[in-house]
Amino acid sequence: MNNKVWEKQGWHALALAILLMGAIGAANWLDLTGSFLGLSVRLWYWLAIAVPVVHQVYVVVLWRLELHHGWMSRVFGSRALTVFGAGFLPLFAGRLVTAGLLAAADAGSIGIPGWLRLMLAVVLTIPALYLGYSVLRYFGLKRALGADHFDPAYRQLRMVREGIFRYTNNGMYVYGFFLLWAVAVAFDSRAALIAAAFNHLYIWVHFFTVEKPDMEEIYG
Repeated sequence: MNNKVWEKQGWHALALAILLMGAIGAANWLDLTGSFLGLSVRLWYWLAIAVPVVHQVYVVVLWRLELHHGWMSRVFGSRALTVFGAGFLPLFAGRLVTAGLLAAADAGSIGIPGWLRLMLAVVLTIPALYLGYSVLRYFGLKRALGADHFDPAYRQLRMVREGIFRYTNNGMYVYGFFLLWAVAVAFDSRAALIAAAFNHLYIWVHFFTVEKPDMEEIYG
């Protein structure tokens, strides 16, 4: 198999191991007693950690196999991106769902005043919503899914400079995960803050070990 498939994945594994050790240490520090919707708070915590790991491993494996071997296109033909998206989108949504359920399970564990929580949650939510609008309005869902890994036609498109992308090239990494922070703050949940930090740090691992080298491969 082409060594490019595994480019920088040793660094990915090392960074993930460090983040997981941090998550384990946090779990020992947090009060994860109790249950919510029939599941223990501790289980909600680990689900909120596991879903982003599964999501990002899913992306790197299928992106790299398609980019360097055309595997998805050979198996699924013109439906390759649609099939990829059918796995990507539920896992992506699962990050917010599990973080939200963890926040609800651990609500009130910090003690932030209600007015301050509301203010902070609104401040964090606004750029995240603007990012969502900018992606759908200017970037497009297919391109956000990594269509340039699947279809060479997308490699000819210009860089997007409208919406939030006027201010940053990495809007999805900088602002997208503010929504997880907003949920954690709104519910006043210490465990959800840890999960938000894990998600946000880990998506930057994806940028440096997956997306950045892939963009260099695709665009030169």
